[in-house]
Amino acid sequence: MPYTDRNLTCVDCGAEFTFSAEDQEYHASRGFTNEPKRCSACRSARKTERGDSRGGGGGGGARRQMFPAVCAECGQATEVPFEPRGDRPVYCFDCFSRRSPGPTRF
Repeated sequence: MPYTDRNLTCVDCGAEFTFSAEDQEYHASRGFTNEPKRCSACRSARKTERGDSRGGGGGGGARRQMFPAVCAECGQATEVPFEPRGDRPVYCFDCFSRRSPGPTRF
């Protein structure tokens, strides 16, 4: 499917920006179905506001806040990347890994 440059409007600043054929091809190859909503300047500003220094490549960046918890399976003290509410069990990394069939990412 041939791609052609498309002009889009940024939802933050209202500026028109080009969604290039190369960018469209890249998005399609990664399985992305939504068009970009923001121009590159607004995307960069949003990443800075969030403290996201990864730049889209993954890895690096600011460490996420961790919360203390006690594993519901082994009783070991652990830390988890969400605040436990008490209404659901919380597991340490090892116990969670044994229970979960898929890969995990912290």
